[in-house]
Amino acid sequence: MRVIVTAGGTGGHIYPALAIIEKIKELEPKSEFLYIGTQNRMEKDIVPSLGINYTGIEMYGLTKNIVRDIRVVFLINKNIQKCKKIMQDFKPDIVLGIGGYVTYPVIKAAKSLKIKTFIHEQNSIPGKSNRMLGRLADKIGVSFEESAHYFDRSKTVFTGNPCSERALKIEPIEKTKFGLHKTKKFVLMVQGSLGSSSVNEKMLEFLNSIDDEDYDVLYITGKSSYEKFSKNTFSKNVVVVPYVENLAGLMKNADVIVSRAGASSISEIIALKKLSILIPSPYVANNHQYFNALDVANHHAAIMIEESTLNANILKSQIDKLLKDKELQINMKMNLGKMQKNDSSTIIYNTIKDMIK
Repeated sequence: MRVIVTAGGTGGHIYPALAIIEKIKELEPKSEFLYIGTQNRMEKDIVPSLGINYTGIEMYGLTKNIVRDIRVVFLINKNIQKCKKIMQDFKPDIVLGIGGYVTYPVIKAAKSLKIKTFIHEQNSIPGKSNRMLGRLADKIGVSFEESAHYFDRSKTVFTGNPCSERALKIEPIEKTKFGLHKTKKFVLMVQGSLGSSSVNEKMLEFLNSIDDEDYDVLYITGKSSYEKFSKNTFSKNVVVVPYVENLAGLMKNADVIVSRAGASSISEIIALKKLSILIPSPYVANNHQYFNALDVANHHAAIMIEESTLNANILKSQIDKLLKDKELQINMKMNLGKMQKNDSSTIIYNTIKDMIK
């Protein structure tokens, strides 16, 4: 199989794309891939480091700045032509768009060349690119069943998030690698691949107030926030790091996870049946993290705390509840089990295989 994959901007798009690539490689080892991403976001470093052929294009998202948006429209048209040339040379069997504004010109180019296209929406509320591309794509995969009503149901497939299947297979990472106690309870706190300066500031009081607690905390700031944040002092049972590669491996050994509500993180939490506190970012398009978290909270499978109400006392009390309330633990894990869709990458592989027969 010859496959072009496009996704970019954040780990929430990149890692599902990589999970799909891994699955195709597993089932068809001779497959060839070309990944089209941006020239200035995370994927430009992550993807080539994995030995995957990579092409970067200059692309930005639409805003409400007229001058900037005129340039974006120019870039879209320029990149459609560039991607058509790339596809004529590479001759893909299918083009996969796994989220982010970089996908728009790539899928448009594929459609104009009558190449089969599949897009995937990770969030409960679709982003701008996927809303527009939903009319063009041959098939659409969604992580949340509720997302299907945004698209043509006749070509929409409930696949779940590909990161869930990847999380189950990944090797566990021992917490002792980070200097944490082997026998203490372990609370993993992560603020997304890019970090969150607003939440980091709110967390300082909490991270300075847990000397007497009988659990350890590993706090992942995100790369952009680490240098400034790490200059603070913390309780003796707190370790602060900028980033953890293959985070799902560390999640496997966590007793409680405190996380933003990105779709990939949620899919990993559900797949691993981990007790969690979700703090949705209010700064994302369509407030989609709030609706991601709300969906899980409404299934009684996680606790949601909105950033506006977050403080040290609230967070400490909710962590205590998850660590000590045995009945809550049993019920929450049972509800997580009901939400599981742990063969997502396989469903996507079978879908695209049927498309190109």
